[in-house]
Amino acid sequence: MENDKLFDSELKIMEIVWEAEPISAKEISLKAGEKIGWNKNTTYTIIKKLIAKKAILRSEPGFICTSLIKREIVQKTETKTLIDKLYGGSKKAFFAAFIENDISEHELKELKKLIEKR
Repeated sequence: MENDKLFDSELKIMEIVWEAEPISAKEISLKAGEKIGWNKNTTYTIIKKLIAKKAILRSEPGFICTSLIKREIVQKTETKTLIDKLYGGSKKAFFAAFIENDISEHELKELKKLIEKR
């Protein structure tokens, strides 16, 4: 992808693509209308931006869209950006803030298991 940063609107479209790819632009537009309330023009504008950023591949016939970037890569990038921006790059500070907030005992146990595996 040429530009690592995806804007919120672009992430919403990528979520639709990741969930159902390969998917036509028309189907993306319909799902965006249902889920987000966007009109066709807005959706197609964002799809074209994602194609220009090389996040989506367009193929014919049917304006079929397929992701060129993995969800996991975007999640890592976005998480790093968030931690850098709000916690000065400290994963420990981020994790401490994360577990202090609304988190169930079950979720805490699952997190502990993940940490112990590492």
